[in-house]
Amino acid sequence: MQYSSIPLAQTITFLCLSKDINHVVISPGSRNAPLTISFSNHPEIEAYSVVDERSAAFFALGLAQQLQKPVALCCTSGSALLNYYPAIAEAYYSDVPLVIISADRPVERIDIGDGQTIRQKNVFANHILYSANLYSELVVEAFPLDEKLKQKQFEACKHNEREINLALNTAIEKNGPVHINAPFYEPLYGLTNAPIVEPLKIEPIRDAKTISAKALKPYAKIWNTAKRKLVLVGVNKPNAVEQEFLEQLAADPSVLIFTETTSNLHHKKFITRIDKLIAPVENTADERQFLKDLQPDVLLTFGGLIISKKIKAFLRSYQPTHHWHVDPKKALNTYFCLNKHFDVKANIFFKEFLPLVEFPESDYQKTWLAINKKRNIHHEKYMQSIPFCDLLAFNILLDKIPRKQILHLSNSSIVRYAQLFKLSSSLQVYCNRGTSGIDGSSSTAVGAAVKAQHSTTLITGDLSFFYDSNALWNNYIPPTFRIVIINNQGGGIFRILPGAKETSYFDTFFETQHKFNAAHLAAMYNFEYIKATDKQSLEECLGNFYTESDKPKILEIFTPREENDLFLKNYFKSLYEN
Repeated sequence: MQYSSIPLAQTITFLCLSKDINHVVISPGSRNAPLTISFSNHPEIEAYSVVDERSAAFFALGLAQQLQKPVALCCTSGSALLNYYPAIAEAYYSDVPLVIISADRPVERIDIGDGQTIRQKNVFANHILYSANLYSELVVEAFPLDEKLKQKQFEACKHNEREINLALNTAIEKNGPVHINAPFYEPLYGLTNAPIVEPLKIEPIRDAKTISAKALKPYAKIWNTAKRKLVLVGVNKPNAVEQEFLEQLAADPSVLIFTETTSNLHHKKFITRIDKLIAPVENTADERQFLKDLQPDVLLTFGGLIISKKIKAFLRSYQPTHHWHVDPKKALNTYFCLNKHFDVKANIFFKEFLPLVEFPESDYQKTWLAINKKRNIHHEKYMQSIPFCDLLAFNILLDKIPRKQILHLSNSSIVRYAQLFKLSSSLQVYCNRGTSGIDGSSSTAVGAAVKAQHSTTLITGDLSFFYDSNALWNNYIPPTFRIVIINNQGGGIFRILPGAKETSYFDTFFETQHKFNAAHLAAMYNFEYIKATDKQSLEECLGNFYTESDKPKILEIFTPREENDLFLKNYFKSLYEN
């Protein structure tokens, strides 16, 4: 094989491989040619070419989600790098390891008016775990080296090795994004048939933190005397928590367990649809007492960010005496009452904590499971009564989706609608909840589909889909990939928000009405296109949407723009009927 003749490009490549970072998403450019040559020519590296850097970064995010290890990104100098930023912020808050490798001009070329140059050093400072700013290495053929230059070259090589190691190790150890900025002198396209560097590898620390039963005894004492304990679970990878620990938690009559669609945890005693349970329509005395009865003594949280605004508002108003969070990396004071962070993985915590637990007498779990059961009955009754709308489309769609799917949800109203329905435990659910943006949902799902063990379905809104339509400009989309678009001709979620519709410029600046559809995009990118406009056509479309095909498919569901919010508001009112 052939290598770039530039030592720095070889060093980066070899150190990535030494740490099992062997998937690289490359966007075209000239300044990153040494890296492109080194990565794309190496037989142990899977290199992907994705033109749009914003889409490429989210594509890499989806790959990393499924591979559960770092994925590298490589781009040229200038504004190309800035297009990575939305996905970097998502990776930062969602704990997904990405290695951003940007080519750059040598330092003396910055801020002198040279083309395609920006200040790339530390450009992601607020949302990055480590920034490695490398030194340029002179190409021997272009710059004959005297002894002083040779010494500088040696020092530069050692600095670069150390910084690259630190960056890659940080991505592995802390599960998040890092940035390596690599300046290159021209010529950029030189080749050599043999490696000319053998960089020193510094091993990452892979041992997980531990905690002792002795350290947990004071907290177990508090836990055992509390009659009302709420366990609230945020975003989790599938199979992240041992089922035996979930069984032990569910067996305690004083413990109530709330999960979300993105928690990927399942048990018959878990309440999976939080908003359906705690959705008071008006601030009445009865409803305040209802929430007071739910108020926990102890709140135990683990997993990532929470979607439900209702549970966040509830816990901020009806705070527990104790809030403990379990996470090896961070604890966010979401409910303004956090007083203990156990900085270990959930399985390690429960392994030591649960043997110390006793079950007090309590009707806390029994009471709220009974109320939840009534809510479920009202839910089913309401679904039988409404005409075609967003809510009914979700009811049909989530009932018909095949088992053992990777399910990606876009943000805004899509993930919130999904929260209202019971999903099969065989589904593995993902959503970019780190920053909750609509900008890269499709690209992330495409990246996940490339490496997923099961077929992948993306459910997305119309604005999210059109905003990220370059996700379809991708040569790696498998024919099993499915996209479902809920097209309500604008930002439907803004109709739900209090006061938004009353503004005179609502249609243009909030809802942003449109009359677009995905048919032409589907044809351009060689997707099979299907559309549904009512209950009957949707059920008919779903009959063959998941049948085997030689290309991916798009199902676009058109729902009434002006009525969706009314049906959703009436849904929550219906849950309180006798």
